Amino acid sequence: MADICPTVTAYDTDEYRRQLGRITPFARRLHIDLMDGEFAPTKSPDLDEIWLPPHKLCDIHLMYQRPMESLQKLIGLRPNLVVIHNEADVDHMHFAAAMHAENIKTGLAILHDTPVDHVRQILHSFDHVLVFSGNLGHHGGQADLRLLEKVRQIRREYPDVEIGWDGGIDDQNAVPLIDAGVDVLNVGGYIQRAENARANYQRIEQALAS
Repeated sequence: MADICPTVTAYDTDEYRRQLGRITPFARRLHIDLMDGEFAPTKSPDLDEIWLPPHKLCDIHLMYQRPMESLQKLIGLRPNLVVIHNEADVDHMHFAAAMHAENIKTGLAILHDTPVDHVRQILHSFDHVLVFSGNLGHHGGQADLRLLEKVRQIRREYPDVEIGWDGGIDDQNAVPLIDAGVDVLNVGGYIQRAENARANYQRIEQALAS
């Protein structure tokens, strides 16, 4: 079964703590959004202000314009995966090699309007591709299912890469995403804004199991 990863998208440490608290009791794998206020219009707590809960797989989605400036702090957090954007100002393969040297997986996020053809020359360096259909730095994006063609193309051309989706996932569209080839469902507002976060997580589990 695909991984369901509730996301944390917080603008201060108190909200970061609250959002983690909602999901750590039941989620095995978490997706932590970090924003610099430049690449993304919002700003999260700085890397030296956050923590990753123990005994969880924690992925960091780094919405930073210059990821290399944060390399050592990222390594110090020991995440499962760090996702950077194709559109960021970075030597992508150098960043991936530095993470791999520390046994940390790397992912490449591609924004809504970025074709898969634009990342062919570097995609082989990454363990994960994140198809982004959301609203940078916010919960509550829309799932544009036209982007499933990107998922299918990536799956055809890179059968071993892990594919994630970010943006607008709920219990109604989770199955079409998985059927197209998505491995990791990064779920934001549907879980974090729910009256009962665990119940909405379980609704997606039930949809995938049916």
